Amino acid sequence: MDDFGHRPGAALVLGASGGLGQATARMLLERGSHVGLTYFRSAGKLDPLFTFAKEQERRARSWRLDLTDAERAAEVVAQAAAEFGGIHTLVYAAGPHIPMRHLSRISPSDFRSQLLDDAAGFFNAVHAALPYLRETGGNIVAVTTAATARFPIRDGLSSGPKAAVEALIRGIAAEEGRFGIRANCVGPGMTTDGMAERLISSGELDQHALDITRANIPLRRFGNAEDIAEAVCFLASDRADFISGQKLDIDGGYGV
Repeated sequence: MDDFGHRPGAALVLGASGGLGQATARMLLERGSHVGLTYFRSAGKLDPLFTFAKEQERRARSWRLDLTDAERAAEVVAQAAAEFGGIHTLVYAAGPHIPMRHLSRISPSDFRSQLLDDAAGFFNAVHAALPYLRETGGNIVAVTTAATARFPIRDGLSSGPKAAVEALIRGIAAEEGRFGIRANCVGPGMTTDGMAERLISSGELDQHALDITRANIPLRRFGNAEDIAEAVCFLASDRADFISGQKLDIDGGYGV
């Protein structure tokens, strides 16, 4: 499948060192795109992607990026556009580990910090990328959460800021469509990779909680990173060229 070989420039994957970001970047390479990759701490996790890019005869380059730094975000976006001759897709798959807490136990300062890290960080990158996406008639895909459709207890620190990202995506779709830009979201449910994997490994989701969660999913199983990457790549491709301002939940039916 060669969805992106004809596209000018590259896909820029924000948060490419995470489980979902890695899977998405790999699938983009597999389907014909060059990729720009950003990471916050774990540069070494990108090594397999560089190896895979060479195997696919595609180019990949990485940048360290703290998305809360608007100036640095603008620098990285500009460098990626210059390196690859444009940006055809911006994928937002960044996000720190977020502990599961009841809303009553989240301090206002912690919630404010998460809004800055997530919603404001997303806006910093999008604001910088829009001029380049206008040039290519490109698109944005933000990885958010299925929890904005059906709220899981103790998930407010994640779903609140992600809801702000989703609102921004709808706004971009409404305002930037005249330039040919599409903007959409993918909402992961419980997966064995990414944030859910960290919650499981940290013990914040014990076996009892996992059993309850699985019982709330009509398919009675968890997804994986490839499920999310497939949705991202579909929305970024020409096969979705009349889809904009939408959210596709990949949750095994959790939101039903």
